[in-house]
Amino acid sequence: MSTSAPPRPSARRRVTFTAVLLSVTALLFWVPWFGLFAPSARWPWPVQLTGTVLVAAASVAFPLLLVRAHGRRHTDRAARVAHAMLGVAWVFFAWTLVTDVLRLALAVAGVDNPLRARVVAVLLLVIGLVLTAHGVHEARRVPRVRRTEVVLPRLGAAFDGLTVAVLADTHYGAIDRTRWSRATVAAVNALDADVVVHVGDIADGTVEQRRGQAAALADVRAAHRFYVSGNHEYLSNAQAWLAHLTELGWTSLHNQHRVLERDGARLVFAGVDDVTGAHSGEPGHGADLAAALAGTGPDDPVVLLAHQPSEVVKAVAAGVDLQLSGHTHGGQIWPFHLLVRLQQPVLSGLSRHGERTRLYTSRGAGFWGPPLRVFAPSEISLLTLRAGA
Repeated sequence: MSTSAPPRPSARRRVTFTAVLLSVTALLFWVPWFGLFAPSARWPWPVQLTGTVLVAAASVAFPLLLVRAHGRRHTDRAARVAHAMLGVAWVFFAWTLVTDVLRLALAVAGVDNPLRARVVAVLLLVIGLVLTAHGVHEARRVPRVRRTEVVLPRLGAAFDGLTVAVLADTHYGAIDRTRWSRATVAAVNALDADVVVHVGDIADGTVEQRRGQAAALADVRAAHRFYVSGNHEYLSNAQAWLAHLTELGWTSLHNQHRVLERDGARLVFAGVDDVTGAHSGEPGHGADLAAALAGTGPDDPVVLLAHQPSEVVKAVAAGVDLQLSGHTHGGQIWPFHLLVRLQQPVLSGLSRHGERTRLYTSRGAGFWGPPLRVFAPSEISLLTLRAGA
């Protein structure tokens, strides 16, 4: 008796992906539909029909556009539309759940439908539109400068006051942000930092696709410029991005380090590949902290560039003094930070881990996917290193 062969792993992945995509789409679009067009609101039929048709059309178009954007063709036009839809849908989905609390409170207070449902729907519409507009503005603006002093007990007195400007998550992508890139570089240069670092997720796309947007990075002025890969580089040839940043005058720290010396004092800047590099298929890639620190002295203070804050566990074990990371975007669109915190130890800012290690996590300069930032403003980080206990 013949039996059918089990589906190939690739087939199972496609089925799983499709099921997840359709389930997420249903939640993102139809939960807000209920908040805005619940039958209990008894809207006039043209309003109800128009709203339902628009939501239905969006829920069909979104997965098709998303597949076209991230499939084999990687179409930027589809990506722009799909990502914008995702951002708007997420805002309305999240705030539908929030306004359901008001719905319950009004019910307890004795407010009957259709007034109750209409009050909630109008409030939801206003909040959603205002936050979407605010989020687009925040995502497209030149990042604010966030200044922080970091005390490193092992830092030599000669390096006291050294300034480090941190760029992260520029995510040059489907939306052409060449002008934004130039303005961001101008803001970095205005800080006159001793060291400028980029801690990964430079772009979504290949060097050829995003060369124009990244070109302004060649104009960054600093005595030292260091770069490490993020997880998104491993979707589009990280090695090519490492090489391109080298062409632009940056030092790509591919599991390597460089030593700064001043008046007999030493300060090590080390960098590791993003942890996803090990499974990317790119030969020789993957986070290797031992290789990055090989040859450093036991008393050398170390600043480690590692894209993901979760790498701080390894940094603590290695005795690193300061780790610089990005990746989280501070959550990017509230309340997505709740999901980010399930994977990462911190969202943003300076934190202490173990007896020695400090971690600074940047909210990032750009955005991934939806061109929105809600309650998670972008930043250029300026750290001033201080010697002392």
